[in-house]
Amino acid sequence: MGTKTISLDDEAYERLKAHKREGESFSTVVKRLAGERSWREVAGIWEGETDDLEEAIAEGRERSRERRERIHDELSE
Repeated sequence: MGTKTISLDDEAYERLKAHKREGESFSTVVKRLAGERSWREVAGIWEGETDDLEEAIAEGRERSRERRERIHDELSE
């Protein structure tokens, strides 16, 4: 896995740092706040019927949108 260097202004850095838990890397903080999951984390969680798949996808997208908005609001404070 590679790495990338990014620039943050002082305020953005302090906000990100405030969310950092003991022993956590900044990469872990960003991943947690962004709400993204790897395929390894979600593999096997779908146990419903395939007929419900469209509804489940729509609900997942709505939860993701709400999570993004919440994170945006938290970081904008």
